Amino acid sequence: MKKLLMSGLLLLAGSWAPLANALALGEPYQLVNEVAQNTFDRLGSEQSKIKADPKYLRTIVREEMLPAVDVRFSAFRVIGKQLNNTTPKQREQFVDAFSEYLVVTYADALAAYKEQKLDIGTGKVGAEDKLVSVPVTVLETNKPAIQLEFKLRKNSRTGEWRVFDMIAEGISLLSAKQAELSGLIRQKGIDQVTKDLYAHTNKPVTPLERKE
Repeated sequence: MKKLLMSGLLLLAGSWAPLANALALGEPYQLVNEVAQNTFDRLGSEQSKIKADPKYLRTIVREEMLPAVDVRFSAFRVIGKQLNNTTPKQREQFVDAFSEYLVVTYADALAAYKEQKLDIGTGKVGAEDKLVSVPVTVLETNKPAIQLEFKLRKNSRTGEWRVFDMIAEGISLLSAKQAELSGLIRQKGIDQVTKDLYAHTNKPVTPLERKE
C-alpha cells in the first residue's frame, strides 16, 4: 500500500502546469490533461539538472504543482475541528508550512519518475457542478496499471477549478494527511505542528534520499 501511495504521489506531483494564468482553470478535465503533459515533458528534459541537484525537484514541484492545487482548502481540512480554535495568523502560518510540506513530500515521490505513461479520462462538467473526479490510469511496462482519481473543486467566487485531493486505489491522500496531522494538532497545538512541518521541510536533500 505504501508503494501504491508513493506511485500516486508521483502522479499528483507531476500533474500541474507552471503558470496558473496559463492553465485551463475553467475546465477540470482539460486542466489535468494539460498539466500532466507539460510536467512530464519537463521531467524528461531536465533529468540532468535533477541528477546534479536532487533539491531541484522541489523547484519543479513549486513551479508546476502549487498554482493548480487548492492548498488552503486542503490545509484547513487537515486542521479540521481545531480550525475555530486558531487565529488568522496561526492559520496563515500553517498553510505556508503545509504548502512546503507538500512540496517536499511530492518532490520525494518525483524521484521515482521512470517515464510512466498516463491515460487521462475525459468528460463534461455541468454548469451547476462544484466537484469533479478525473480518472487517471498510470501505465508502466511489465507492471499492473494503477487507478487514480483526481478530486477538483470549483471556487464559487472565482469559478476556477483546482485539485484538492487524489484517490489511489480507494485511498484518499487528503484523508491520510488528516489522520497524520490533525491528531498531532490536538495533542501538541497548531503552533508546534507548524514548527515541526518547517523542520521537516528544512532538512537537507542528498542523492541518497532519491528513490532510484
